[in-house]
Amino acid sequence: MILQALYDYYQRKAVDPDSGIAPEGFVWKEIPFVIVINHEGDFISLEDTREGDGKKKRAKKYLLPKSVGRSGSNGWMTSFLLWDHYGYVLGHARSEGEKDQVMAQKQMLSFIKKIQDLPQEIKEDNGVLAVIRFYDQRSYEKVKDSDKWEECSKIIGCNMSFRLDGDSSLIPCNTSVQKYIADQCDENADGVTGLCLITGKRGEIARIHSDTPINKDSKKFVSFQRSSGYDSYGKEQAFNAPISKSAEFAYTTAMNMLLGKDSINKVQVGNTTSIFWSQKEDVFEAIFPSFFGYNKDNPDADVKAVKTLFESAWTGYVNTNSNTRFYILGLSPNSARIAVRFWHTGSIGKCSGNIKQHFDDLEIIRPSHDRGHYSLFWLLSAIAHEKKVDNIPPNLSGQIFEAVITGGTYPATMLQQTIRRIRATQDVTRVQAGILKAYLNRFHRIYSTKEKETITVALDSNNINPGYRLGRLFAVLEKIQEEANPGINATIRDRFYGAASSTPVTVFSQLLKLKNHHLAKLDNEGRKVNFERMLSDIFAGIDASMPAHLAMEDQARFAIGYYHQRQALFTKSSSNNESKN
Repeated sequence: MILQALYDYYQRKAVDPDSGIAPEGFVWKEIPFVIVINHEGDFISLEDTREGDGKKKRAKKYLLPKSVGRSGSNGWMTSFLLWDHYGYVLGHARSEGEKDQVMAQKQMLSFIKKIQDLPQEIKEDNGVLAVIRFYDQRSYEKVKDSDKWEECSKIIGCNMSFRLDGDSSLIPCNTSVQKYIADQCDENADGVTGLCLITGKRGEIARIHSDTPINKDSKKFVSFQRSSGYDSYGKEQAFNAPISKSAEFAYTTAMNMLLGKDSINKVQVGNTTSIFWSQKEDVFEAIFPSFFGYNKDNPDADVKAVKTLFESAWTGYVNTNSNTRFYILGLSPNSARIAVRFWHTGSIGKCSGNIKQHFDDLEIIRPSHDRGHYSLFWLLSAIAHEKKVDNIPPNLSGQIFEAVITGGTYPATMLQQTIRRIRATQDVTRVQAGILKAYLNRFHRIYSTKEKETITVALDSNNINPGYRLGRLFAVLEKIQEEANPGINATIRDRFYGAASSTPVTVFSQLLKLKNHHLAKLDNEGRKVNFERMLSDIFAGIDASMPAHLAMEDQARFAIGYYHQRQALFTKSSSNNESKN
């Protein structure tokens, strides 16, 4: 199903001339340095194609003959046509060691042989002929005398190619070379044919599938280790899952495009990279990553995307009733292969509805200066140690992502991690309160068979849950202390939040005694009365006996009650100040 969807995506892009996807047999590759030669094969210069500054330098991309997988001790025997890294092109070793020096020479001989083995009509091409002369007269020895060679040699495994002096394109991009590559795709090299699992047609079966770059590494999406118990019916490697070379090229090219550096169809959250695409072009594809990632160039993208989604009911920008299929694939590197974290497919209408429900569940009252960031990146930052997403437990980001797009329950780990961070920081932020509210509301909406509990967006004076009430009480006691001691450095929250939210009976008796002391310090009698009335309302919903222990869900309600009450206190203070003015 995954391969079929990727294959269909390639076919969709292939018919679009503006998509930029590589045709069969080719690949878009960055070539940082180009060797410029004349028709006689003389070295002219070494050209740096990179643009930008420092580490942000990006090399120019060219459409080149597709690379071939190579591994093992005989990997040096496989070279690419008219482009490769400097070990093959110039025989430059990666170190001064004798073994590497010998290997580099063998690689260069392999590279030269591949060119010399080309059909005669290809070797008569002006560019190819110039490259042959370049090696015949050992002009490659002059490349290292170039003033740009030092920069080139600093790049590990720097890819290089050739350009004729006066031409704008590389020699591998010449018409005759590209026609030769296209013709090669129709020939049967191994002679192993079979029924392709993707297309359902007979064709040449790929023995090894191409690598796919992911998280600064390249691994295979489909592979079988030889003689390790994965072979069946006498078949080895990828012959166990017969996929034609043409289909293999299509799905790997589509995946490489979706995972590319400039791809807008991927989201990186934690150690999981998610790629997504639709059956046909749709605006939902464009705004989808904003719901989950963080764009440094457009930090408010998530806020705008959520607003766009909610306003689509009357603007029609996103068709929330669309039946167009939408695919989401979560991937992460795992040893020598790519692991599938999750795979989800459904209609755009269903997917957009689940995302909208997610943001509905997260919504909670916030100060006027809060811009309302709620993308998955900010959720994970709020529950991560030192707010670094990399510190999130493995798999948690993928599980939350899956819950968002499927509308299922959030992982219990999300609740536990949030409570843990609140207790560590002794504070409840808007995002953390929103996460707890979303978890509780969704859990009870899906599983509870009794009366549905709903945590409201703002303060709910009718909520009589002990955890929620105690959270409110703790917020009022802290406010009394703050007003009794203006400018105080540490409040009861800094010392007692953890104990108050988990074992209330151990601290609230002491806090209530302190309250009397703090109220006595207030000069405003009207303010005292207001606080007493507030405390009386809260106590009305608490049993006579203080709970000895609060379960994890009640600790979440405690945090929400605390946050709600704090927002209510400050909102009322602002209103009072405005009325006085």
